[in-house]
Amino acid sequence: MKTMSNIRVGISIGDINGIGGEIILKAFEDSRMLEFCTPVIFASNKVIAFQKKHFGLEVNYNGVQEASQAVEGKVNIVNISKNAPKIEFGKETEEAGKYAFLSLKMAVEALKKDEVDVLVTAPINKHNIQSEEFNFPGHTDYLAKELNGEALMFMVTEELKVGLLTDHIAVKDVSKAITRNLVLKKAGKIHDSLVRDFRIRKPRIALLGINPHSGDNGVIGKEDDTVLRPVVKELFEKGIMTFGPYSADSFFGSDGYKKFDAVLAAYHDQGLIPFKTLSFGRGVNYTAGLDKVRTSPDHGTAYEIAGKGVADYQSFKEAVFTALQIYRNREEYEELTSNPLKKAPANNK
Repeated sequence: MKTMSNIRVGISIGDINGIGGEIILKAFEDSRMLEFCTPVIFASNKVIAFQKKHFGLEVNYNGVQEASQAVEGKVNIVNISKNAPKIEFGKETEEAGKYAFLSLKMAVEALKKDEVDVLVTAPINKHNIQSEEFNFPGHTDYLAKELNGEALMFMVTEELKVGLLTDHIAVKDVSKAITRNLVLKKAGKIHDSLVRDFRIRKPRIALLGINPHSGDNGVIGKEDDTVLRPVVKELFEKGIMTFGPYSADSFFGSDGYKKFDAVLAAYHDQGLIPFKTLSFGRGVNYTAGLDKVRTSPDHGTAYEIAGKGVADYQSFKEAVFTALQIYRNREEYEELTSNPLKKAPANNK
């Protein structure tokens, strides 16, 4: 098992006109971070030097040509391009989109080759990154294509974990997309992740309703009664403790979520609005269900404050620590489950 300091954290730079470079460098300006991991940033010496000077940060770094050359105890920069792109803080440019994809592509390749152990992605602009190679609504779908497994967007903090039945689809398509099989699959993925990635032995999952008041016995829609309630029963029979559906409007305000290890929301805003309200600045976007670990901060490029030196790096830092912890939890889980005579040191929830 690796020590913490030599776990290699691959980091994609994101949109260089946003706050990605700033939050990355701010996080690793604290040299104590190098006691926990070896960062490998996919950018270029010129881009990092510009950002470091612009923000007046004291970060020593080591330039390498490929991730396999990364040195433990240093901030490593993999030069992804000989030509440094023009940085225009706060602007959406085609050049920045191309550079963000190049960084992501090379970071994922290194992850697949085990040259880095986990991946932390800085925010991208979902519009300017689009190309023939990247025709996806976001990181999660791209990673689902490149890595093994079935991706699940899982927003996590220590106290609150929210998964989504549907993510980047239009609201008008939500009810049609939610089927028995989808609920079974997503609830199963969350259950497996809670056990393997978060060491929760007997997880409890809350399922939120699709319609207001979970349909009010069919008065405001029948999907909760015809789809969700039968699946909850079926999940219980499979040993996956899922409860609900609960009315979403009062679930979070009444602290109902504190009784569960995770919440499964019907659609994007139903889950992410309360999550970000309760956890903003500490939340982490984790892509569960894949053979590799990927996390990111819970915010976007923040063009409106880019270049001003005021970006909060706490969520990025949490993303790094969450990736490290999940990586270690998976190592322990694999070791313990490969030897059934050992008992797992899991939470007795």
